[in-house]
Amino acid sequence: MQLKLFVLPVKNLNAAEAEMNAFLRSHRMLAVKKEFVDDGENSFWTFCVEYLESAPGGNGGAGLSGRPKVDYKEVLKPEEFEVFSRLREWRKGVAEKEGVPVYTVLTNEQLAQMVQRKVSSKAALKEIEGVGEARVEKYGAAVLERMVFNPLPG
Repeated sequence: MQLKLFVLPVKNLNAAEAEMNAFLRSHRMLAVKKEFVDDGENSFWTFCVEYLESAPGGNGGAGLSGRPKVDYKEVLKPEEFEVFSRLREWRKGVAEKEGVPVYTVLTNEQLAQMVQRKVSSKAALKEIEGVGEARVEKYGAAVLERMVFNPLPG
């Protein structure tokens, strides 16, 4: 695990922002902590990025688990992907609040299974591999709240 610090001044933001975005696209993020420092016209954002240094040659498109990455936009139906995206946004907020990597809340695979199975109860959540009683008690109500499938126009 590595750390990298970025400082993005409110004035003349473009170069620093481009550098940070290039770094984020090319590394595996574990966590990002941000803070705004208010100093009038010299105000700035700081970002502390915790990331994994990949081995030379990369991991061939594999995720942290060593398994190939899945493009859930291709795997899920459009209405399922909409719910999946909503769950990922919720998960990101929870992870930031708890100060943990997103995958420790729920993995993409678990979220996708919830969406594909259209879980509608805490009992159904427990049927997802890796989702036990503790996670259901901690996150179940919030997950079920977001499991709303809106019909797509067409």
